Amino acid sequence: MDVRASDATTRINLQALIRLQADARALKLPSARPARARQAGLQRSAQRGRGMAFAEVRLYQPGDDIRSIDWRVTARRQAPHTKLYEEERERPVLLICDLGPTLFFASTGAFKQVRCAQLAAILAWLALMAGDQVGGIVFNGSTLNVQRPARRKKSVLRLLDTLASQQHTSIESASSETTLDTALAEARRVAHTGSRIFVISDFLGISDNTPSLLAALARHNSVSALRVVDPLELELPQSGRFAVAGTEGPVWFDASNSRFQQAWREKITHHEARLEECFRLSGVWASKVSTHESPAVSLKSILGPGGRIG
Repeated sequence: MDVRASDATTRINLQALIRLQADARALKLPSARPARARQAGLQRSAQRGRGMAFAEVRLYQPGDDIRSIDWRVTARRQAPHTKLYEEERERPVLLICDLGPTLFFASTGAFKQVRCAQLAAILAWLALMAGDQVGGIVFNGSTLNVQRPARRKKSVLRLLDTLASQQHTSIESASSETTLDTALAEARRVAHTGSRIFVISDFLGISDNTPSLLAALARHNSVSALRVVDPLELELPQSGRFAVAGTEGPVWFDASNSRFQQAWREKITHHEARLEECFRLSGVWASKVSTHESPAVSLKSILGPGGRIG
């Protein structure tokens, strides 16, 4: 067995996260929220931007660039009208990354903790390449680390280092002192209005308060939930005895036991319904990412035209 290959699927490695910059280059950059500009004129804006997008048409005013006149509207309304454009401007990107106890698991591919860190790393590199500020909140059940958004490569590297250093190396070392709700409450304090926020978690630890916390965060920001799941969590094998590591040693189950299968399906169905309701009530867009799939491949299927998510 290749120990290095095993480590790559169970441990978050800083150098591996840095190398994901190459994967980010292959993906389209996320689009920014437009900021209103008066018009497209001859002078270059002092504000950094990514281009101009059409906003609306209004009556021509002295000083408007004649090249922006909409001649069709002018002819129809018998009065000069000018096209207004929006300048696409960078905005803060905040990555909320869950490395809690429930993510110290995988039946295939890589641990959910590793996939969460990889997704966060690729999104961080994408945001930096787009000229956005990048920040993060990393929590692991025991601690919560906050890094405010900044537009520097050093900031991304510091976030990646936090992801690598905050991973638990065993279930025994994990606790449940910092939860998803704790991170969401902290994000509301840290996030600037208009931020693009990604919540990367398995969402097994949601509570009755989670929908309202997500909704409060989404009220003034664009929030996307990337839910990391393992195939075994959604459907058990039809037969065979399996062991799952626990804090008190391995837990064995018999997949051929019909009563066990039924109880498992009921539990999964209940959680899936509860999670769907959570996202519906909060108005947050969500997508599943499997542990067996490369995070770059997952993001490629999630990213829409121009790199817009959701």
